[in-house]
Amino acid sequence: MPVTTRRRFLTSGLAAGATPLLARAARAQTAVKIGSAVLGDYSMAGPVIVALEKGMFRAEGLEVEYLPFRGGPDLLKAVMAGECIIGITGSTDILVFREAGSPIKMVATHTEGNHFTLNVATDVQKVADLKGKAIGVTRAGATTWVFARMVAKKEGWDPDKDVQVVGLGGLDAQLAAMARREIAAYVWGDGGAVTELQGKSKVLMRLDAVTPKWISQIQYASEDTIAKHADAIRKSQRALFRALKLGWSPEAVLGAHKISGPLLPVDGRISVEALGAMQETLLEYGLIKKKLALDEYYTREFTPVRI
Repeated sequence: MPVTTRRRFLTSGLAAGATPLLARAARAQTAVKIGSAVLGDYSMAGPVIVALEKGMFRAEGLEVEYLPFRGGPDLLKAVMAGECIIGITGSTDILVFREAGSPIKMVATHTEGNHFTLNVATDVQKVADLKGKAIGVTRAGATTWVFARMVAKKEGWDPDKDVQVVGLGGLDAQLAAMARREIAAYVWGDGGAVTELQGKSKVLMRLDAVTPKWISQIQYASEDTIAKHADAIRKSQRALFRALKLGWSPEAVLGAHKISGPLLPVDGRISVEALGAMQETLLEYGLIKKKLALDEYYTREFTPVRI
């Protein structure tokens, strides 16, 4: 089997035999940029890459450039500066950044439920084996940090004494730390299926086991962009949700599809109940300090997405 790179992993979501979207009548293309918090996540980046590869954005009259960022804060800066029309990120960003005063709103659900995974060293057999060891996360206070602490709490451990939760950054840093045996596990999205295929780690569990109500990933935009470029947001969403409807069958994405496939949304509708559960969790862990009305966080102007 050829080496599975992240790009091949994501672009192999183009199902064998699928025909390209027929181009619509020639028209002027509107140039826009779409950003995501990270690249190495199948359900976050995959729909954007597939929509680009299949000409789905161009069929909507858009010339799209895709920009993956190092994390949620960097993506937020680009969205607020008007550099990206839509940001795709972990859902807790909308609660944290909005409470901090950023004028942004969730425009659609990108991945329902909780697709995050606990990825472990190949010699780890069960969660109990992690007691006394280190778990890697992107950064303190990030969604991955919350989930690592929730796993510890579910096991009855003190997350400050019985495990060490370490902020390391991106996936490459997590894997390097695991190879040096500095960590025994890390929290990531469905991209852990690729590193499992490469024999670098293995997926022990999907983290909906610790969050019965959750939204993994969202699409958001600044209030200024919503006011000025609503039509471009709608067109971008039509292309993205067409990509989400495609078959995802090649073996390179099969493992990730098992994790995230059942959670890919049909039309982006927003579960207010799930947002409320997430808000309560972030309040409990001290990541937000006040309880804003839930309608501060989202708009229903763009959902359900009709394609």
